[in-house]
Amino acid sequence: MALSSLVTPWYKRTPARAGGGQEQSGSVAPTSILDYQSPAVAELIARSRELAQSPGSIEVLKAAHSIIGNEIRAVYALEENTPTSRTMSRGFGSCSQRLALLESVARALGVPTRVRILLIDRSFWYSRFPHIGFVLPDCILLAWPEFNIDQWQPVSELFGPIGCRGGEPFTNKDSETLFEAVGRCAVDWDDRAGNDAYNLSRFVRADYGYFTNRDQAFHQLGQTLCTPSRLIADPVLRRIGA
Repeated sequence: MALSSLVTPWYKRTPARAGGGQEQSGSVAPTSILDYQSPAVAELIARSRELAQSPGSIEVLKAAHSIIGNEIRAVYALEENTPTSRTMSRGFGSCSQRLALLESVARALGVPTRVRILLIDRSFWYSRFPHIGFVLPDCILLAWPEFNIDQWQPVSELFGPIGCRGGEPFTNKDSETLFEAVGRCAVDWDDRAGNDAYNLSRFVRADYGYFTNRDQAFHQLGQTLCTPSRLIADPVLRRIGA
């Protein structure tokens, strides 16, 4: 059996039906991960309000995205259950952990959030790991946040419609991660725009649908790596900058 299969939990080797998962209404409640009532996250929210060009939720979230991008160093951390307060206090986090911080800010502002759970083929990360792609798990679980401001919007379209709003399309290499990309370039997991420059749907292997929060999703589905592999790998990878 290939190493990539050994580190991939059994449930992620079983295809899910596209569009599976019951529609969820989202929530503004704090959770173990989205602990926005903690002092560290509360300070981020206060600073975001001060930096925002207007008191509207979108502007405050833009400001929060900027602060997180500038101050929370991107690393390859694996532990998805990390509270956002810990990510903020550490000063580093994975793309997913930094997106969770943005969710925490949104919920504190009274903006409901939910996550869509996708399984992304490991080839999506080949440009980041050109020499060791063969050791990546077969599929990587991605919690893609959505925000309800008048209507549900994926994080990739929170600050603008599909299409890049500066620079080239997102390529998932160099220093730009998905977290940075959503600030300037909508990421299309569904080929809704019909434009190959932004279309990443070819990497989607399964769609587990929506969950009210990421805590619920990880409790039900688990994480990308099985627990023993994650306990060994996370302390090492969270020291490596993305």
